[in-house]
Amino acid sequence: MLPPSRRDFVSLTVSESGSYTNSKQWRRQSCWRKWKQLSRLQRSLILFTLMLLLVGGITTSPTLIGHWRGENGYDGKPPFVVNLKNEYRPILPELPSEKKDYHRRGPPVLQNHLQIKTNVSGLLGVENHGLDLKNADKGGKPVISWRGAVIKEEHASDTDTKDTEIQDDPASIALAESRLEAVREAFRHAWKGYKNFAWGHDELKPISKSYGEWFGLGLTLIDALDTMWILGLKEEFAEARQWVAKELSFDKNVDVNLFESTIRILGGLLSTYHLTGDSLFLEKAKDIGSRLMPAFNTASKIPYSDVNIGKGTAHSPQWTSDSTVAEVTSIQLEFRELSRLTGDPKYKLAVMEVMKQVHKLDGKQDGLVPMFINTNSGLFTHQGTYTLGARADSYYEYLLKQWIQGGKTEKELLDDYLQAVEGVKKKLLKKSTPSGLTFVGELSHGHFSPKMDHLVCFLPGTLALGAHYGLPADHMELAKQLIETCYQMYAQMETGLSPEIAHFNTHDGSTQDVDVKIADRHNLLRPETVESLFYLYRFTKDKKYQQWGWEILQNFNKYTRVPTGGYTSINNVHDPASPKPRDKMESFFLGETLKYFYLLFSDDPNLISLDKYVFNTEAHPMPIWPQSE
Repeated sequence: MLPPSRRDFVSLTVSESGSYTNSKQWRRQSCWRKWKQLSRLQRSLILFTLMLLLVGGITTSPTLIGHWRGENGYDGKPPFVVNLKNEYRPILPELPSEKKDYHRRGPPVLQNHLQIKTNVSGLLGVENHGLDLKNADKGGKPVISWRGAVIKEEHASDTDTKDTEIQDDPASIALAESRLEAVREAFRHAWKGYKNFAWGHDELKPISKSYGEWFGLGLTLIDALDTMWILGLKEEFAEARQWVAKELSFDKNVDVNLFESTIRILGGLLSTYHLTGDSLFLEKAKDIGSRLMPAFNTASKIPYSDVNIGKGTAHSPQWTSDSTVAEVTSIQLEFRELSRLTGDPKYKLAVMEVMKQVHKLDGKQDGLVPMFINTNSGLFTHQGTYTLGARADSYYEYLLKQWIQGGKTEKELLDDYLQAVEGVKKKLLKKSTPSGLTFVGELSHGHFSPKMDHLVCFLPGTLALGAHYGLPADHMELAKQLIETCYQMYAQMETGLSPEIAHFNTHDGSTQDVDVKIADRHNLLRPETVESLFYLYRFTKDKKYQQWGWEILQNFNKYTRVPTGGYTSINNVHDPASPKPRDKMESFFLGETLKYFYLLFSDDPNLISLDKYVFNTEAHPMPIWPQSE
């Protein structure tokens, strides 16, 4: 039994507690009665005043303002989600999707790195080559009207924050970095095969662990230089640079193709010079550029297709005196840039004379050109066939890109491009059945063929680029339709890889959109669809384009990756069990395909800004000239 003092103490404590509680209840009731006694107007005014005070306090708080504006690394988006148990957990990155019914020959599953990477272009010094590459087109007035379409001088920058805001939440960062690392890993794997079995030679044969020679000038190595720089592969770049410095010589008695040498070698060297500022590459570019000039010594000014870079002679192929239109009109970006860098106008004058000749030739249909041109007469030959595929494709691409490169001042180039796009829409566009895919066919002596080369898949990207530079908005709409078709050329194949050529069904009752002839079932690791996916994603920020590209990369890993190093073209995209490797890795797989994959998966719009650079047809970026030049 407790002593009296202890009982009193306990009783006192309880009594005080109860008194305190009753006091709080009384005050709450008293306040509530007073509140109820107020009129409705009075209550409304008090509530409105309290809301104003609350909002004012929040908006004047420096800490909260900093959070909302994204200072200190925070963008106002919640970094956590709440589950049903009311427990906090971090958002996990989406893991790359993989089909379970395929036997993987690709790389092991890559780790999703959650760390935030610094700006890639800043790390690599992409913009630090001392050139003034500002877009000089400011002023806000129309520059030209073509068939009622006003082309505005100002265009939406691909760094505009409204449409191109980079998603910097942890999940997006992790997913993007995992995909970028997958491209770097694919490059390292391809490079391992080239280094081990084909070092210094033109092309890797990964199955036989040997090499193929075309010109004997290290095509794959030169084509891949700027890709390595952009991907940040410093060790690989350093060893390649050493080979260029010590081993690369153009003093050889060898015939080279003017077009292929220009876009791969001259273009690759010029691009690498601009990205790195290393004069070694400019000196090598001057050397090969001067050795290619004998090709232009023709009566017609239309260049020969072949040049002996050691002897200084040039000639047509043995079987014809024709050159393809694409070859003679897709060397301009490179030679024009060489003149700008050297101060010698001869390179630019030679290639622009070709454009002047083609501009005024008869034989076009609504801006569409035949596939061949004669070096003796300077006239189109084999007239009547019009295609955006092989032998003509990059003519259309370079019309637009020269106009962009030159600061949008060369009106004839723009006129020819716009007329050609209208010609495509008028004569070559059809829809497939049953899905209604928009495709670009061919015209042969008035007869339409529903044949579409994979090469034509450059067109969506080119159309999107033109729309970005102020050309009619329906160009972008057409680009979106065509890139869907190019993706379906992959998705509807059993391997998920596109054939070299597709034929589209246009007859009622067709059950599938795409037919592939036996001779067209091969895949050469081509870049055109990935290239266009890059442009469409850069300008629209629609994530589906990245996802489509990811699917394609996974399928390259499944069906073309060679375990000992390298990737191979395949013969049959219809047969996942036996795709039949062709034992050849084209130089453009490293020069173009993997580069465009990397740019597609990057959310940094300043990584090779499309307001500062224009890509040649081998994916080598060239600077856009200040308008004063």
